[in-house]
Amino acid sequence: MAQSTVSSTGPDAAGRSGLAGDAVRRIMHIASAIRHYQDVDIAELGLTPAVARALHELDPDHPLPARDLAEQLRCDRSNVTALVDKLEQAGLVERRVDPTDRRQKTLVVTEAGRRMRARVHHVMSDSRLLAGLTDAELATLRDLVFKVSDGGCPEACGAE
Repeated sequence: MAQSTVSSTGPDAAGRSGLAGDAVRRIMHIASAIRHYQDVDIAELGLTPAVARALHELDPDHPLPARDLAEQLRCDRSNVTALVDKLEQAGLVERRVDPTDRRQKTLVVTEAGRRMRARVHHVMSDSRLLAGLTDAELATLRDLVFKVSDGGCPEACGAE
């Protein structure tokens, strides 16, 4: 006698689809709340979210051409120029001639930029929404998020 299998169009699939939909909606809600808190805290640092993200993407130990920053941010070079102008006006980065190719300039994070970048990193790592979880729950959540994000994350997830 053949074993019966649950059809992917039966009640179990609807239940799974409903569960997945609920999970996605809650994840979107959490992401929105995180973004709200980050935006408020970044504004308190005197930065816009876009400028903070640009600073966060720069590696203080490896100067980077603006075109490479544009690729990392997935935006047009003209937008990066405006972001770099703001970072430079705030004294957080400097444009310097690249010693290996004098035709191009690189973005160098200043000492003030390093300090601000550390503050931005702290804001972007804020975990106040997770304060009510036990250590075991937090470990489970982390493992589940890793499992999901490794399946479709466009960049190296967890890389810092």
